[in-house]
Amino acid sequence: MAKIVYSMLTSLDGYIAEADGDIGLPVPEAELHQHFNDMMRQTSVVLAGRRMYEVMSFWDSPDRETGATAVERDFAHAWRETPKIVFSTTLRQVGHNARLVNGDVETTVASLKSRTDGLIILGGADLAACLARAGLIDEYRLYMHPVVLGGGKPYFQSGLSLTLKPLGTESLAQGVTLLRYAPTS
Repeated sequence: MAKIVYSMLTSLDGYIAEADGDIGLPVPEAELHQHFNDMMRQTSVVLAGRRMYEVMSFWDSPDRETGATAVERDFAHAWRETPKIVFSTTLRQVGHNARLVNGDVETTVASLKSRTDGLIILGGADLAACLARAGLIDEYRLYMHPVVLGGGKPYFQSGLSLTLKPLGTESLAQGVTLLRYAPTS
């Protein structure tokens, strides 16, 4: 059975994007980027909602594998090779190595979790809230940047109530602190 991990960069005040949708967080430099590359290489499947998929589809372009820096090319390759499931009722198609699902999110993810080995990475606050309410998330990874956005899209959706136990912390490049938690039940 797979482990589902909700993993996002966040500001110190708990936001994953500014109110206007702009990320607003510093771009990962090589050392921090490599951490995410390594995680992507360990990932069996990526789960994303429409907005997160649209942001990450930047990495779908084969051009990303020939331009930019070596660490970015490596991430683009890992992203393209990792299967993705995109949950959306508005998208009509998705890109390379992705499958579009517009049906029952909880049933689809529960089935996938039971049939998959390894790590399933989840990105996007709205999809995460849905899966958290269904008890399907095994771990929360908050990558806290030393930046305060002052508002915007929160890592945890408003109204979502969880009791978590700490799994550990890790200091990373660019002053980022990884906080890891698991549900208590």
